[in-house]
Amino acid sequence: MPFVIGLTGGIASGKTTVANLFHHHFGIDIVDADIVAREVVEPGTKGLAAIAEHFGNDILLSSGELNRSALRERIFSNPEEKSWLNQLLHPMIRQQMTEQLEKTRSDYALLVVPLLVENNLQTMANRVLVVDVDENTQISRTMERDKVSEQQARSILASQSSREQRLSIADDVVKNNTGNEKLLPQITELHQKYLAICRENRSE
Repeated sequence: MPFVIGLTGGIASGKTTVANLFHHHFGIDIVDADIVAREVVEPGTKGLAAIAEHFGNDILLSSGELNRSALRERIFSNPEEKSWLNQLLHPMIRQQMTEQLEKTRSDYALLVVPLLVENNLQTMANRVLVVDVDENTQISRTMERDKVSEQQARSILASQSSREQRLSIADDVVKNNTGNEKLLPQITELHQKYLAICRENRSE
């Protein structure tokens, strides 16, 4: 297993932007939990078969793919169904992320997990890197990106772990309140730091 940096942050904090800078400038391999979560419910998977058996075939589109909006509606106001779904998918997602991490070839790997704190996945990482942004910036970015109202943006924020909770488990922090030109110097410094840690680990 490679040295793993768990990359997390709240909604609209810029996690994807930061991960892409690590990848494009330094060739660091990325495993993205959001992508894995989609892969484990693709047609032909055990995940999708179990969901269809539990909720019925009307949870599927005519193409055989998962109807995500229908599933969201079914679990939104039903904690028991949401809990059932999480118990089904979380072990599958964790296993697939582990398998993908084992295939990475860069000096270290980035594991991008938006809900790292909420799902207690920091145990999968050697270090935790938090992309930090102030709440007002998150709200304005979420409204612009997702075309939602301020109230909707605030409710999404309220459903996630707080900024303080994320920062409390951080080994490293990237500040992303301002423009992207401030990001690369921070990431370059972190990259050099991670390479040095990897060299130390190899020499032990």
